[in-house]
Amino acid sequence: MAMPQTLDRADVHASARPWLVVFGSVLALIVCNGPMILFPFGVLVGPIAAEFGWPRATLASAVVVSHATGALAMPFVGGMVDRFGVQRVALPAICVFALVFASVALLPGIPLYFILAYAVLGIVGAGHSTLIYARAVSTWFNRNRGLALGITLSGVGLGTALTPQVARILIADYGWRGAYVGLGVLLFVLAVPAVAFLVRDRRSEALRSSEEADAPHVSEGMTLREGLVDWRFWSVGIMLFLVAAAVNGTIAHIVPLLGDRGVSTKIATTALSATGFALILGRILSGYCLDRFFAPYVSALFFLVPLCGLVLLGAGAEGPLAIVAAILLGIGIGAEVDIMAFLVGRYFGLLHYGAIYGTLLALFTFGSGMGPWLVALGFDHFHSYTLALISAGVGLLIASALVSRLGAYRYA
Repeated sequence: MAMPQTLDRADVHASARPWLVVFGSVLALIVCNGPMILFPFGVLVGPIAAEFGWPRATLASAVVVSHATGALAMPFVGGMVDRFGVQRVALPAICVFALVFASVALLPGIPLYFILAYAVLGIVGAGHSTLIYARAVSTWFNRNRGLALGITLSGVGLGTALTPQVARILIADYGWRGAYVGLGVLLFVLAVPAVAFLVRDRRSEALRSSEEADAPHVSEGMTLREGLVDWRFWSVGIMLFLVAAAVNGTIAHIVPLLGDRGVSTKIATTALSATGFALILGRILSGYCLDRFFAPYVSALFFLVPLCGLVLLGAGAEGPLAIVAAILLGIGIGAEVDIMAFLVGRYFGLLHYGAIYGTLLALFTFGSGMGPWLVALGFDHFHSYTLALISAGVGLLIASALVSRLGAYRYA
């Protein structure tokens, strides 16, 4: 009678382990590279500019540089994860990332040092990004992979909503230097235990058993070189670049866009905040749908959701309609990262998941950095956001067409 009871406990442990990986990944992603580098920056930029008298464009260039160095590092980090595993890459990266972030508080009033610090943050932050945790979770799930990825990547949305508020509180009590130290400590305290005790990838096919019926084959997949000559890789890459540039470019300018229409700063900021919570909704909802319907069609539909937001903004949306438009944009960009993680596993396999996902994530990151600049360039030239909104809408239509033509899964 004791034997069945022991097996039952083993079954429960085996079924719970993958979801513990998801839980640990959510905790780590709250303080990953995106929520730490980009979103507190809007709160920190004012006090820093006030102390040193630097132009805000100079400060903003540090974020652009961090995106560029991060994009360049992603493919190499992906290859390292494939070779050495998640923990051996993520734990050192987290420690260095936290140390460099906190050390910004010690920088003198020289803009070049500030920009170089953010360049380093971009590089080491690649080792503490969605690349790491999407790979870990993907090795544990097959049938429920979409939902698991959606829940996992919602951690970025939580971080997007929380880290600016933490920075604001720390600045009020300790100044901007204290905020950098406090955020660095938060990063270390939250991410290190989560990764050390909960997050790990399933690297051995020998671990696949009847107790892990939902576990995928981790020894199947294309190499990066094979992926680079596959038309599906470039279809996905161009699609990701277009959606990132269109949606992130619009979101970055939504406050001045609404301000030009006489919308109050409070409402415009509320619209911007709504995108963070919509991002969480987009990731969980898209993940749920990806498990139940053909992923390219789900993706095409989700890329048309932000198009509706662009139409509302182009039609002169104000007040509540502006918030609705922002929510639609947030759902679109939230779904995109989830869709990217899912498509890589289904079309390119898991054997070299990190290298392939990292390369595609580099294109996504590049699009995220180019989008706001292109929108600003269009506004400076035409003194209106109309052309930018139209161009973004065309980009989303092209992205939907590209993803809908990917064909049947290769690794179902």
